[in-house]
Amino acid sequence: MDFEGGCYCGSVRYKASGDALFKGQCHCRECQYITGGAANLTMAIPEAGFTYTKGAPKKFTRTDIENAVTREFCGDCGTSLGTRAPGLPGAILLKVGSFDDPAIFEGPQVAIYTCDKQPFHVIADGVPCFEGLPG
Repeated sequence: MDFEGGCYCGSVRYKASGDALFKGQCHCRECQYITGGAANLTMAIPEAGFTYTKGAPKKFTRTDIENAVTREFCGDCGTSLGTRAPGLPGAILLKVGSFDDPAIFEGPQVAIYTCDKQPFHVIADGVPCFEGLPG
């Protein structure tokens, strides 16, 4: 699969290539901060098939917790673009809202961290749910 994406203002753009490693809907409290309150829809792809083609994202990693993820976002408009997680080496979790064509996502394979799910979050019928990470 080949696709492109970027931020709302157009300052940061990327190209991605490769099969999806994971398609998820995360309900953790941290993701709720990033999305403004909703669940976070992400698709992991191999890092080797990903490159920024215009601009560069700002990065943020919490220093007060172990194995913190690094969030990448546009420094101008704030659009969340991706996450690099120590637990997923060699992959980048791209935010579906940053895809030029979000329909290529086709929906999550799994809903995770439902222990933090809000009453207004919706999970489609048939999507396996986990209170934390599957496994």
